[in-house]
Amino acid sequence: MICPRTRARRFPFVPSERLGILLISGTHERAHYAFVVASCAAALGRHVVLFATNGGCRALTTDWSGLEDAGREAEVEARGVAGLGALREAAVDLRVRLIACEAGLRVEGIPADQLLPGVERAGVATFLDSVGDGQMLTL
Repeated sequence: MICPRTRARRFPFVPSERLGILLISGTHERAHYAFVVASCAAALGRHVVLFATNGGCRALTTDWSGLEDAGREAEVEARGVAGLGALREAAVDLRVRLIACEAGLRVEGIPADQLLPGVERAGVATFLDSVGDGQMLTL
């Protein structure tokens, strides 16, 4: 179906309100963007679940300086872009469900007491169940 006003293709479906974000990378860049997408989608009223595993689990710790290129945060903020710290706070305020993978925590040697308050520990089955037939994004 073509929209006559813009001549752009319109899709005859409505996207799911659920969004699952799978963060498998331990880089600042990917963690930052996972939280950009999570907080934006939640602000638009979507139910968002961010599931971090392996190196991505570091983004859910109280001290995320263990992320690769963590020093990039200063550059991001200096350019007027919300940093990972601000985005994590926004995600929590917007009730994004944050889940750290039990196996990923073990692989990375991250103790549970280093996680942000409110972060759940669970496995892939919990993540997949919570997203259901929603959309998924992997970073």
